[in-house]
Amino acid sequence: MTAKPGGSVPARSDAVETALARLREQIDAVDRALLERLNERARLVTAVGELKRDTGTSVYEAARERRIVERLAASNEGPFPSEALAPVFREIISATRSLEDVVRVAYFGPEGTFTHLAARRNFGAQADLQGLASIGEVFAAVERGKASLGVVPVENTTEGIVTATYDALASSSLEICGEVLLRISHCLLSQSGRSEDVRQVASHPQPLAQCREWLDRNLPGVERVETASTAVAALRAADDAGVAAVGSEIAAEVYGLKVIERGIEDRRDNTTRFLVIGRGDAPTPSGDDLTSVVFTIRKDESGALHRLLEPFAAGTVNLTSIQLRPLDGKPWEYLFFLDVQGHHAEPAVAAALARAAEVSHSHRVLGSFPRATAPLRGAP
Repeated sequence: MTAKPGGSVPARSDAVETALARLREQIDAVDRALLERLNERARLVTAVGELKRDTGTSVYEAARERRIVERLAASNEGPFPSEALAPVFREIISATRSLEDVVRVAYFGPEGTFTHLAARRNFGAQADLQGLASIGEVFAAVERGKASLGVVPVENTTEGIVTATYDALASSSLEICGEVLLRISHCLLSQSGRSEDVRQVASHPQPLAQCREWLDRNLPGVERVETASTAVAALRAADDAGVAAVGSEIAAEVYGLKVIERGIEDRRDNTTRFLVIGRGDAPTPSGDDLTSVVFTIRKDESGALHRLLEPFAAGTVNLTSIQLRPLDGKPWEYLFFLDVQGHHAEPAVAAALARAAEVSHSHRVLGSFPRATAPLRGAP
C-alpha cells in the first residue's frame, strides 16, 4: 500500500476489510482440510509401517519418495509452484515416515557442516541425525545397527573424490541405497552480522580457497585462519565477536550466528555428491538409476582392463564414472570403481555386469539406487 502525499497511509475501506476477512476464512478452511488429509495420510503410512515390520522392509524407499514428487509435479496445474513441491513433501514424508519407525541417520562431521545439511535436506526434520567424527565411524554405526542409514561425501566438482569413502566402501558389506547432490553455497557468519566488526575470518582451508576472490574484494587485509572444519570455525565465531566464519547457513542456525553475506563462493557450480548407505535392502528400480560396482583385475594379464570395460560398450551400457584406489597390501594393484547407468536388475545392465565379472579377478555390486537429477540448494 502506497502512502499519499504528505506520508499518510490511506485507511482500508469496509469493503476491502470484508473481502479480506472472507478470503482468510476460506484459507483457514483449506488449512483445516489439509490437516485432515495429512492425518489421513499418517494413518495409512502407519498401516504400511506395520506391514513393513512384519517383512523386515526398510522404511526408507528413495525410489518411491522420488516418484511421489515427480507424479505430483507432473499433475500440478498451478498456481502452486512445482519447484516448491519437493521441499514441502520432503517434510510431509519425513513426518509420516517417523510414524513407521524412527529413522536414525549417521553423517560425517559435527552439526553445521554441509554433510549435516545434505542429510537434513534428504531425510527431513523428523529424522534422528547423528554426527560422527569420521567416515569410518559412519560406516561402523550403520554396520552395527546403531544407525539405520549413513550419509557420507564421495566427490566434489572442484576437489575431486573423497578417498576415505571409496576405501570404506571397498571393505564394508554395506550397500549404496541413494545419493544426494548439494550445491555448496558459503555464507559469512558472525555474532553481530556486521562486516565492520570482522577482524578475522576462520574456516576449513577448502571454503577459504573457494571464497578467496570475494574475501580479497570485500575484506582486504583481514586475517584468515584455517580450522579443522566449518563447524569449528562457527564455534570460534560464536565465542569471539571479532571472528567471522565461512560455512553453511545451517551453521548459523546451529551456533546462533547471523549471516553477514550469502553466496560468497567464487564459483556457482561447486557441488558435492553424497552417498546414502544402508544394510542390504536394495531399492527397487526407479526408472533413472545408477549401479555402483567394484572390480579387481589381474595386473599380469595383458588387456585385462580393456576386457573389463568392453562388455559395457558392447551392450551400450553407459559408464558415468571410473575411479581407482590402491588395493590394500598389494602394491601397484588397484580397485576399479565403476558407476553404471541403470539398475542391476535391468537386462542390459545385468548382462554387462555378468560378462565383466567373468573376466575380472573379483567383483561386488555396491548397490543400485535412484540417480539424483538436480542439486539441492546449500541454503534453506
